[in-house]
Amino acid sequence: MEITRHYFCLSIFFFHSLMLCLTINAHTNITTDKHALLSLKSKISFDPHSILADNWSVNSITPCNWIGVTCNSRHNRVSALDLSNMGLVGELTPNLGNLSFLISLNLSQNNFHNSFPRELSQLRRLKVLQCNMNNFSGIIPSWFGLLPNLRFLYLENNSISGFLPTSLFNLSKLEVLHLGVNSLEGSIPREMGNLPQLKWLNLSLNHLSGSFPLGILNLSKLEILSISSNSLFGELPLGIGNHLPKLQKFNMPWNKFSGEIPSSLSKCSLLQIISLPCNNFSGRIPREFGNLTKLELLDLSSNQLTGAIPKEIGNLTALEVLYSEDNNFGGTFSAMLVAK
Repeated sequence: MEITRHYFCLSIFFFHSLMLCLTINAHTNITTDKHALLSLKSKISFDPHSILADNWSVNSITPCNWIGVTCNSRHNRVSALDLSNMGLVGELTPNLGNLSFLISLNLSQNNFHNSFPRELSQLRRLKVLQCNMNNFSGIIPSWFGLLPNLRFLYLENNSISGFLPTSLFNLSKLEVLHLGVNSLEGSIPREMGNLPQLKWLNLSLNHLSGSFPLGILNLSKLEILSISSNSLFGELPLGIGNHLPKLQKFNMPWNKFSGEIPSSLSKCSLLQIISLPCNNFSGRIPREFGNLTKLELLDLSSNQLTGAIPKEIGNLTALEVLYSEDNNFGGTFSAMLVAK
């Protein structure tokens, strides 16, 4: 009886000790998150609406009730930070890397500047990184490739320069890669094809050069492809449409592409937009485009196309706008509004 009582007392003791340790650990962790956020607050030089100044208090026990902060109920840790469209001016703090349970970081439409601290590579649970419409500069860090769960990466409308790091294409779960309106240069690496889940690729309005990246042909889930306003040249792969069955928007204006427009694009039955103006395409408009029953906009203006607009285009009942001016057609063509 005494032995049983002894073990019972020991069990109670160890249970209370365990609960005390878990409580202390949880408090330490949420305190770590709180300090990381206060460190970010200290890097904000302008808070026009005093959102952080009035709400993020050092006297708070937990940051889970702060504006822009979401905590998960299971671990009581910061899981999402949304400071979008607050007009904030400042830079990121390395301490953000301590938010080890962070899944989503949205800093879009502010004026954050300088580069991304390397400590952000510690955010191994991160799925969403939205830093678009800021003033971030420097290169795309190679350590972005160390974020194994990243699915959505929005960096458009910043001042990012340099080359596309091949490590970026280690992100096998990535679904959206939006790097438009920056100052990226060099060619698009063939390793681009290593992103099997990619649905949206936007590299428009940069300084990219080289030929069409053949790695894109491996992106069978791609829905939106936009590489407008760069300096890409050469011919498009003739069989491009055989590899991109889910493509909906094909935007390639303001480049230096030449050769024929691939008729295989007609195999992309979900296409809604084909935009290829201001290139050097030659030859005829593929009559097979008449099979694209979902096509709403076809812009082929300012190229060197010849022949006539195929009568099959008239079968496109969803087509709203056809731009064909500034080519070498046999007759005179201008922008045409096709009535439904």
